[in-house]
Parts: sequence; structure tokens; C-alpha cells
Amino acid sequence: MNKKVEISFQDEKIELPVITGSENEQAVDISKLRSQTGLITLDRGFKNTGSTSSSITFLDGERGILRYRGYSIEDLAQHSSFLEVSYLLINGQLPNFNELNNFKSEITNHTLVAEDVRSILDGFPPRAHPMGVLCSLVSSLTAFYPKSLDPNRSLQEINGTIIRTIAKLPTLAAWSYKNRVRQPIIYPRNDLEYSSNFLHMMFALPTINYEVNPIVANALDKLLILHADHEQNCSASTVRIVGSSHASLYASISAGINALWGPLHGGANQAVIEMLEQIRNDDGNVKKYVQKAKDKSDPFRLMGFGHRVYKSFDPRAKIIKKTCDEVLEQLGVTDPVLDIAKKLEEIALKDQYFIDRSLYPNVDFYSGIIYRALGIPTDMFTVMFALGRIPGWIAQWKESREQNEPIGRPRQIYTGEKLRDYINIKKR
Repeated sequence: MNKKVEISFQDEKIELPVITGSENEQAVDISKLRSQTGLITLDRGFKNTGSTSSSITFLDGERGILRYRGYSIEDLAQHSSFLEVSYLLINGQLPNFNELNNFKSEITNHTLVAEDVRSILDGFPPRAHPMGVLCSLVSSLTAFYPKSLDPNRSLQEINGTIIRTIAKLPTLAAWSYKNRVRQPIIYPRNDLEYSSNFLHMMFALPTINYEVNPIVANALDKLLILHADHEQNCSASTVRIVGSSHASLYASISAGINALWGPLHGGANQAVIEMLEQIRNDDGNVKKYVQKAKDKSDPFRLMGFGHRVYKSFDPRAKIIKKTCDEVLEQLGVTDPVLDIAKKLEEIALKDQYFIDRSLYPNVDFYSGIIYRALGIPTDMFTVMFALGRIPGWIAQWKESREQNEPIGRPRQIYTGEKLRDYINIKKR
């Protein structure tokens, strides 16, 4: 029997269908609410509104569950690679041996970007934030691949755009860093794996033979997997709504990068390091800042603890904590900021105040620590997040197109002035 919700308004009753997802989540379908009653719903920040149905990612914040296409994040992080997970998110199934090799080969063969991109890069001052540079360079790809603007292209042509996006993002991301530090750009190497190639382009110099540390490359690959998608978050929904206008994939991804840039979204791990540096500059008094965090009248907040969605624990944090410990131990990094982070983690995991409020260290806390240990500058942290989120954004954009979703157009409740007469400027 189909479930329905009955709404009474002005002596009239209407029935709205209840939709049930594959994991038994339920939603009231209000698609016809306005046409039948004249009403709209008001939901600030869309906290209770489902904007679409999706088969990509399942997230249960109450139970601490995250799955990509039905596969647990724990299994994928342990057994898979970032490119394999990318294939899964975009195509819906894990690839077989030949499919994965072909996917990797296509990406490897498209890592170079047009030389004219260097002219665009050279136009940015060194103080330009890498995220601003990255979103600009991604958007510029529409000029180099104008056929991507055609919303009616063949599936083969769309797949070509998808491959180029995944392949060129590490190059553009690394070049945005090189612009920041005013070092010569480094071209990609086809003999290196995806994460190793990125690290090579980040840290190599023309005068030095840079050897990629496999421990570092493995840690980065795992971080990219954990960041690959996260349901209908701010940047994913931005990509979908921009794509709903039939904007190109490059333009939609550029919009997602801009959405991710905000400190309430992708900038959270950068905020973690800035908080740790603040504590270090105050004689490293961790206990003082723990007390400040407990004081409701104090504006100080612990960054990287708790999560807006996960109410029990962040499953990604459990995975990345182990990787974080391994990286710090095997690299033998000596850093007072990271020492403070470990002290803060120890206190938060044992203090009943944090336990009662589920203020556990989240993925942003550990990823910030790892990125710092790997020698990645703080203002590149959000770029790293964007690099991992690329396959998720692509999958969201692709699914929205395949479902032929209408252009996004939220409603509003108008609270401004009513009709009033225009007054000549001389009489105002």
C-alpha cells in the first residue's frame, strides 16, 4: 500500500505521496504542493529538503555510515585506489581488470594541458590564492575544448570531457601551487601513478631529481578516496544546480570549487592548522584552550571536532586516524604544531565533556595534520580537498543530466516593501 501524507489548508485536504529510498529513508513528495494549494515550503539552508533522488552516495549521520554505490568507505579505503573509486562513482560499478587499466591509460594520456594555459597562469600575482587560480583555470578549459559547451553531445564526447577533467586537475592544482611560490612549473610524468604524479608536480624542481615517497603517495591516495563524495553537500548541490542549466562540466566543476572554497565547507582543515598555530603561539597551552572550548561565553571553538552531519562519529576519521599515525611515525616528522594536535586529540577522546557531545576529531582534523606532515602548505589544503572531490562532482553532474532533471529554481518568501510610487530624485 502506498503511503501518503494528508495536508489540510483552508478547508481543503490534499494527499502527498511518501517516497521510500533503498535504505528505507522516507520523504514527502511536495512536487505538486504549490499547484494544488498555492503554498511553498520554507526550509532555510535546505536542511530538511531533498533536492533530488540519487544512487551515488549513501550517508547516515546517526549511525556513522558512508557508502559509495553501496560499498562501505571502510572497504574502499582499505582495498581500493582513488582511480578505481573514481570509476565506481562515475559509472556505478567497480571496474574489472581491463576496464580499470583502460581508464587509467586514458587519464594518463590526457594529463598535459595546452601551453596557452601557462599564459593564463602567468597573469596571476603570487599572492593569488591557489583555489582562485584553480577554479579560473578549470573554467578556462571551455575555451580549449569548445565542444564541451554542447549539451547534446554524444556519450563518447561526454566521456572524453570527464576523462580530461580527472586527468588535468592534478596538473592545474600543482601549477596553482607553483604560481604561489613562484617556482617553475613541472610537467606530468606518464610513468607515475595518479597521486605520485601530483606529488611530483608539486615538489619537484628542474634542478633536483625528486623521488616520491611511497608512504606519502599511499596516504594521499587514501585521503582522496575519503573526500571523493559526500552526498548532497554545498559544493555537490552547487555542481548539480549549475549543471541543471546545461552549463558545461568544466563550468559546473569550477562552480563547485568556488563553493568548496568557503571556510564552512572545504576550508575546515585549513582552519584546524590555524587553530593549532594559535595555541602554539600561546605557549602551547592545550588545557587552556580546552577550557575555553567548554566555556559557552567564550567565542573560541575547537576546529576539526564533531560534524554537522555525523551525530555519533565520522567513519572517515576512524580510517584516516590510522593513516595519520602511520605517516607521523614512518616519516619521523618533528613539528610542535603536530605535537599540539596529538595532545588535543588525546584530551578530546578521553574528556567526558567531548564524549557526551560527540565532539570527536573528524576527518578535517586528521587530514589537516597529514597535509602539514607531507609538507603541503596550508592554503593548498582546500585544493587537495577539491582534487579528491572531482569524481564525486562529475558523478553528480552526470547523474543529474541522465535523470533529465529540470533547471534548479528555488522559491522564496518575499519580505520586502509592497508596491510604492517612484519619487523623483529632486524630491527625496
